[in-house]
Amino acid sequence: MRVANLAGRAVLITGAGAIDIEKASGGGLPADPQALFERWADLGELDGPAVPYAEEDLLAPSPAPRQVFAIGVNYRDHAEESNIEPGARPPVFTKFVSCLTGQDAVVTLPAHGLTDWEVELVVVIGRRAHRVSAAEAWSHVAGLTVGQDLSERITQLSPPQPHQFSLGKSFPGFGPTGPWLVTPDEFADPGDLEIGCELDGERMQHARTSQMIFNVPQLVEYLSGVTPLLPGDVIFTGTPGGIGGTRTPARFLAPGEQLHSTIEGIGTLRTTFTSEGA
Repeated sequence: MRVANLAGRAVLITGAGAIDIEKASGGGLPADPQALFERWADLGELDGPAVPYAEEDLLAPSPAPRQVFAIGVNYRDHAEESNIEPGARPPVFTKFVSCLTGQDAVVTLPAHGLTDWEVELVVVIGRRAHRVSAAEAWSHVAGLTVGQDLSERITQLSPPQPHQFSLGKSFPGFGPTGPWLVTPDEFADPGDLEIGCELDGERMQHARTSQMIFNVPQLVEYLSGVTPLLPGDVIFTGTPGGIGGTRTPARFLAPGEQLHSTIEGIGTLRTTFTSEGA
């Protein structure tokens, strides 16, 4: 299934259009996309009228999660370009919920910042997970979507340490996700998907999610071993190599540019950038 947040209502996306989940279930399931995760086990294929929709009306699939986790340095090529030796455990930080946005977002770049791109596979939890094993992990996942972990490097990395990862990655609009959520059963192998992004048509990142240092089941096992993962919680799983800050010369996002991030079997997430006061 493909489940989306269409202008604030939970819908199933089909080849014929969008099916309103509340209406198709006769009111048995909620219209609120966030509340739907509490009833995820009850969601199945629904019959109902499929209506045309505009992709720019697709909001974040999980718009108000209680927890947002993000994983750093989770592809070896990104670790190498960043001159970081991966450790035995994944680096974890958070992006604040207020940064989340959806398809075709227009994001304002901080006036005195250097904003970088990071395409990421994003996991949304569908069933409470606490101290679950990697073998059990996929059964707790509602679905996968495309994410962009936008990062303002001055705020993130300026002295003194420890660095301000969460602040530097949580400006308004710095967490685009979408265009929809795809359930794991839709993939031949949800752990091996082509991932990449283009900036104004130029390829910047390209990899496969099987190249993660810590894969999705390992991340769910590790995170849930510390704190319960709740329905609707979001996990940004890390970015492959090719970010702007490690290029020579460095390249950062500029007003007017468009970032298109694509993951096999999910689709393309589009973001446009503008300047303050524009």
